[in-house]
Amino acid sequence: MSHPPRLIFLVITLFAIAMGFLESAVVVYLREIYYPEGFSFPLKNMSHHVVVTELLRELATMVMLVTAAWLCARTWTVRFAWFIYLFAVWDIFYYVFLWALLGWPDSLLTWDILFLIPTTWVGPVLAPVINSLTMIVLAMVIIQADWRTSERADGQASERVRIGGAEWALLVAGALVTVSAYIQDYSTYMLGKFSFSDLFQPSHRAEIAEHVSHYIPVSFNWWLFVSGELIFLAAIIRVWKVSRKFFHH
Repeated sequence: MSHPPRLIFLVITLFAIAMGFLESAVVVYLREIYYPEGFSFPLKNMSHHVVVTELLRELATMVMLVTAAWLCARTWTVRFAWFIYLFAVWDIFYYVFLWALLGWPDSLLTWDILFLIPTTWVGPVLAPVINSLTMIVLAMVIIQADWRTSERADGQASERVRIGGAEWALLVAGALVTVSAYIQDYSTYMLGKFSFSDLFQPSHRAEIAEHVSHYIPVSFNWWLFVSGELIFLAAIIRVWKVSRKFFHH
């Protein structure tokens, strides 16, 4: 027997919030070790095994989110919706718990390191929060439409909500533009010193670490970021137009 949609929504939301706390707890430990005076740029040098562990932890986090999303639905489209919902709630509450535990960030414009895969992402806290809210909106459009199909009298939906090729193209384009905004400042800094191939050479590891230890973010490309958000908005509108028929049965 399937669980009521509200119960699923509650359980998944609690799971994402708990993951947000775990993420913030890891950061509390790292800052206690490397930034006892409080986090700020430039970055402190970390040992190679700690950096590798952080990369693997980020990968493990993605696996956890994908696994939970997989268990929530039967179709790829709805699993995707649950994944971005989980990701968004996790990310928002990560900052909520950091603020509660450390009083950080000082404001939504405080710079933060967001990811290390495939390179370092940096940006004001406001940017990932906006992305997370956007993901929640898209996820809710898809999930609500899917729930409506499951409420049909015969219990068998003749048609499932899905994201078409045009919508996927917009979402991928929006993601690429947004990621470009996050990695632009750091990439510009690193490529000003090293060639692209040098960054992957073990022989340059010590020199790269030294260069990273002097990195301070200079600017965030808000125009590029807003362009990505507008592309996301266009995708959400298209998905809503396709999905709204499920709200009128």
